[in-house]
Amino acid sequence: MKTNDIILQTVTKFTLFVIILFSIHLFFAGHYHPGGGFIGGLMTSGAIVLLLLAFDIKTVKAILPVDYIKVIAVGLLFSVGTGVGGLIMGMPFLTHAFTYVDLPLLGKTSLHTAVLFDTGVFLVVIGVTMTIIQTIGESE
Repeated sequence: MKTNDIILQTVTKFTLFVIILFSIHLFFAGHYHPGGGFIGGLMTSGAIVLLLLAFDIKTVKAILPVDYIKVIAVGLLFSVGTGVGGLIMGMPFLTHAFTYVDLPLLGKTSLHTAVLFDTGVFLVVIGVTMTIIQTIGESE
């Protein structure tokens, strides 16, 4: 029997937003500073676990109707696809490319294929972590 945790649920709604924003910051900071897809994915998974602690698993599945196995598959597709892109261009596996573009609001910005690789890692980490957590949580 679950008790009425109104304070935990209210705090979770605010904290979830802050954790997700911080995980996005870590994701984008990862190319030049510590962070990246792995820690960003762990932070996002931590936010979803907080949601699972505050609410029950059925409520969270209604809020986030995500099949985490498909998230893993899409993440692997991004990561492996980025690596194969180097092979297609006649370079070693996982060779990344970059270029500079002028964006209207941001000015001169660099675009890297490493971001696609990190996106894949981000999705794989979320998918694997949440699959494990939900499997453990459903077994009780």
